[in-house]
Amino acid sequence: MNKPLFAAALAAAVLLSACQQSPAPENQAVDLEATKKVRIGLINQTLASLFAAQVGNGAQRAADELGVELVQLDSQSDEQRMASQVQDLIAQQVDGILLMPINPNTSKALVDSANNANIPIAATHNFVGASPDELVEGLAFALLEDERGSSKKAAEMAIEALPDGGKVGIILGMAGYSENEYRVNEFKKAIENNGKFEIVGEQAGDWTKEKGQAACQNLLAANPDIALFYAIADDMAGGCVQAVKAANSKAKVIGVGGQAIVIDEIRDGNALGTVCYKPENEGYEALKALYDVVTTGKNPEQRTIYYETPAITAANVDQCDPQW
Repeated sequence: MNKPLFAAALAAAVLLSACQQSPAPENQAVDLEATKKVRIGLINQTLASLFAAQVGNGAQRAADELGVELVQLDSQSDEQRMASQVQDLIAQQVDGILLMPINPNTSKALVDSANNANIPIAATHNFVGASPDELVEGLAFALLEDERGSSKKAAEMAIEALPDGGKVGIILGMAGYSENEYRVNEFKKAIENNGKFEIVGEQAGDWTKEKGQAACQNLLAANPDIALFYAIADDMAGGCVQAVKAANSKAKVIGVGGQAIVIDEIRDGNALGTVCYKPENEGYEALKALYDVVTTGKNPEQRTIYYETPAITAANVDQCDPQW
């Protein structure tokens, strides 16, 4: 998606989203005349993930444009490390914190810590609360992908491509991540309601191509006639494509994320589809939105903000320009 279209989609999402929730407490605006430079801390889930790294790159681009000093930290997929980093940023007296939560439920304490220090805190690429529709009080906003919508789109692609159904293997991410729930539940519901598919196994691919390939190899060994793999992230889907090729299997592969390796495989006919995410744009818009909160003291009227994430197959593959 080009930048103007992304901005339009983001604005539409803000205006049209049906989430009904109490607004987060307003924050104290930064006095720009008395402050040489706004300082914002970004705590990344893990820079070992190309997607997460691109979110950070987008936030850095926005910070450079706005003249913001951005302090980027890597939690390395460790919740305790992330909690410690929030405390470090509070001690540094940053003006705002942009969080990429690992677990929406256990991250509430991090929001409370920032609130107690009167530091605005927001989330991107995930949320904090009971669901994306029920953010915890004190979180300024969450700007993210509609994971449940992506799950439904993956199922729709599968049902259309395999009208006779078949056996399905699901490749999950690392344990503890909310994507294992939000990118899977709606897929399962649609597949089961269709009545022609059988889910024969789920294995963790831990977000990497190598482990995704190994997980798909294991499922193929136990079920050589698998018709479809649904890998909930494209790096794992890319590995799954390699496993399918090595086994001379006819299984189709669907991923999530719009990663270059899967977009190329779709063009070559080796993968069925994906859902196009834009991590660099996501980080860019999230940082800008938090800057507005910091400098005005006002939270967005709509706190849950989704951006457009189209389903991509060979029919419209040129509509997804990969950002990771």
